[in-house]
Amino acid sequence: MLSSYRKIRVRRFLGLLFLSSLTICLWWGIPLKAQTPPYADQFVQQGIERYQAGDYNGAIAPWHRALILYQKANNSQQEVAIVAENLARTYQQLGQSNQAIQYWEQAIAYYRPIDRQQTGRLFTEQAQSYSSMGQNRQAIALLCGAVQPNQECLPQTAVSIARSHKDLLGEAAAWGSLGEAYRIRGDYLQAINYLQNSLKIAAEIANPQLHISALNSLGNTYSNLSQVGDRQAKSAEQLGESEQANQLRQEVVSNNTKAVEFFQNSLRLAQQQNDRINQTRAYINLIPLYYRQKNSIAAAQANQQALALWQQLPDNRNKIYTAIDLAKKQSSINSPLECLNAEVQPNAIALLKQATSIAQKTQDNRALSFAVGELGHIYECRQDYTQALKLTQQARWAAEQDKDSLYLWEWQTGRIYQTQNQKPAAISAYEKAITTIETIRDEILTANRDLQFDFRDNVEPIYRELIALKLDDVPPAILLAATDANTKNLSSVLTTADSLKLAELQNYFGDDCALTVVNQQGVNIGSIDRNTAIFSSLILDERTAIIASLPNGNKKITWLDKDNESLRKEINEFRLGLESFFDDYNPQSAQKVYDWLIRPFTAELEQAQINTLVFIQDGILRSVPMAALHDGEKFLIQKYAVATTPGLSLTELKASNPQNLRALALGLTERVEIDGQEFAPLPYVQQEIGEVQEHLKGSTPLLNEEFNRTRLQQELSGNTYPIIHIATHGVFGTVPENTFLVTGNQEKLTITELDTLIRSTNKSTEPIELLTLTACQTAIGDDRAALGLAGVAVQAGAKSALASLWSIEDAATAQVAAQFYESLKESRMSKAQALQKAQLSLIEQGGIYTHPAYWAPFILIGNWL
Repeated sequence: MLSSYRKIRVRRFLGLLFLSSLTICLWWGIPLKAQTPPYADQFVQQGIERYQAGDYNGAIAPWHRALILYQKANNSQQEVAIVAENLARTYQQLGQSNQAIQYWEQAIAYYRPIDRQQTGRLFTEQAQSYSSMGQNRQAIALLCGAVQPNQECLPQTAVSIARSHKDLLGEAAAWGSLGEAYRIRGDYLQAINYLQNSLKIAAEIANPQLHISALNSLGNTYSNLSQVGDRQAKSAEQLGESEQANQLRQEVVSNNTKAVEFFQNSLRLAQQQNDRINQTRAYINLIPLYYRQKNSIAAAQANQQALALWQQLPDNRNKIYTAIDLAKKQSSINSPLECLNAEVQPNAIALLKQATSIAQKTQDNRALSFAVGELGHIYECRQDYTQALKLTQQARWAAEQDKDSLYLWEWQTGRIYQTQNQKPAAISAYEKAITTIETIRDEILTANRDLQFDFRDNVEPIYRELIALKLDDVPPAILLAATDANTKNLSSVLTTADSLKLAELQNYFGDDCALTVVNQQGVNIGSIDRNTAIFSSLILDERTAIIASLPNGNKKITWLDKDNESLRKEINEFRLGLESFFDDYNPQSAQKVYDWLIRPFTAELEQAQINTLVFIQDGILRSVPMAALHDGEKFLIQKYAVATTPGLSLTELKASNPQNLRALALGLTERVEIDGQEFAPLPYVQQEIGEVQEHLKGSTPLLNEEFNRTRLQQELSGNTYPIIHIATHGVFGTVPENTFLVTGNQEKLTITELDTLIRSTNKSTEPIELLTLTACQTAIGDDRAALGLAGVAVQAGAKSALASLWSIEDAATAQVAAQFYESLKESRMSKAQALQKAQLSLIEQGGIYTHPAYWAPFILIGNWL
């Protein structure tokens, strides 16, 4: 029986979720006030006992009952806040972050006017919930605010509140959570700075849990740096840049070593504390690092140590996920679909069966879905498809409420059916997987952006495998009428491909990406533009499909029988030839690509009187300008206006009013150096800006030091500009952090920052008409960078973008800009036709300008009308 003279108390232990394995330790003193609602405290105690036993689902129901009773009592607001806190932590433990955030809001509303220190601590925990959902902007806003590096955190954020109260525990937790948010975001240097702050304070106050957390997060950060560096090195090797590849390899080795050191330090501290869960976590984290160091003996020893410790853990959610993680690390596999070696499969099966048993006992359906689903994958690898399908179905049932895992098991179901030649069932399962992805795209494609390359393993194949399945029965090289069943099938394929393009862009730009689907029901090109054909490329493992869609609804598909790697090599050779300014141009590669992509459709294009070609490119094909294809006599641009778009669903197809066009013209003429990278002066930029002013009356120029964030924001806030013209160095990299424009005050302006400025200051409800970037560059062969360029209009909040694939002589750039704007304004051409005329004007000058290096890099992205 509970004493009636005791008051509710809680030893608040900050749930440091930036260490995923750290459990939250709650301890409640036994409640009661004289007028406590009947039974409320008994319900509280029931929840405590179940939580401490690892039964998180079981803790929720009695706490909910207590919360309702406390809410009905006018004098129990503190109790309401405390129960809300613990419900938030419990929902977070169960991976239900949306519910957790709602309860954090309740608790914060109580503490905000009376306890600022506790409010700051709860901001930290709420931020962790946002981070777990991939919503890192919200997390960073709560913890510090979106400040520039080396700036003080904003007032009323977790860090600032903790510092003003000299709350070292709260400050260390806030810095650690902030570092983890930046790590997940992919901003590793910022993450390291903030995590070092947390580590220093944790050592100062001798808090082992905080210390372990910071060490683990630093280990993860350097491990991520190592992974990204390894991928960049492989890309450099593919491009023949051996010196850069060697430098990147050295950085990979260094970062891998640092990650090992941080995890080993975390392990030693966990051993001193007899903290088995964090010892286990450290060993698991070390296994792949040892494999990367080619130290299979150390990896095997770490695996054995982790297994021994795992057996000693209590049966709770941590033990389930640790078992799943251990099962996947029984060998040095890299891909989630890669099969474990036959000799280690029994160990993995035993682990997953134990994890399944614990999940069933604790009624943790989310954990159960992963345990049973991974078990199903092993049986899929064993080609025991009956058992694989049975287990995968169980995983689907368990994941009904957790769609971020459901799509994995729907995909697995599709693969199994496909292997069994049950094509309709396979297609149905794949379609269900994609439908599920569409409902949770914001969460799964923006979370863990540091591992965004894993998108190619975990999400992208679902779309491509479905596309391949649907294309199997479509006859190639035959013009299909709009009413043909095969045409409808091709339309379905293109819809799936369009969804893939959206997913790729959101994954590339992360949680900063503000995608707006403007054509929900698809696009009837014929009703908008009777003289335009749409070319869609779809690169599959062993071959590439090219689909032409004509204005009358007819379609035609051809196949290029080249595997992905062979296609990449030949396209890179084509691009290298285009950029060879000082060599005589040999159109042989351009003719080869023309024969692949255009020649099979020439009769249909002529019959339909097509004058504009719009390309929706895939993979490596994004990195080359189609205008430079050659039929043996002429370049493609000499026959057709050419444009590209990332996807029709993202493209607002409405012609602009040429009479209303004016520009905010920003430019940089001077040499600058940023982060050790030197950018040459652009002396013709002043002339280029002058041409913009001449052809677009009422334009405003901002040159050199005037081209900065503050002036840009002022102009956009006070005026409406349909066109933003930026003549400066622009770099498009493999990751968005390496995608930026150079401003006049020698700073980087990322495309996402530009988008934020435009969207926050644009007075019109319409997006800006055109964003022009005239000195951009993307690396040859880097289709991730080309993806960033393809999505620049969407990400910058513009209907269209005019950009360059590589930097060229800025005198030629000034000519192209002048001719483009003159044609757009005076001749009332479409944007695609205006660019065509500008490129032809260079070719017709003769001399060096006939070389495509000077005119080909300019591409029109988005709305071509």
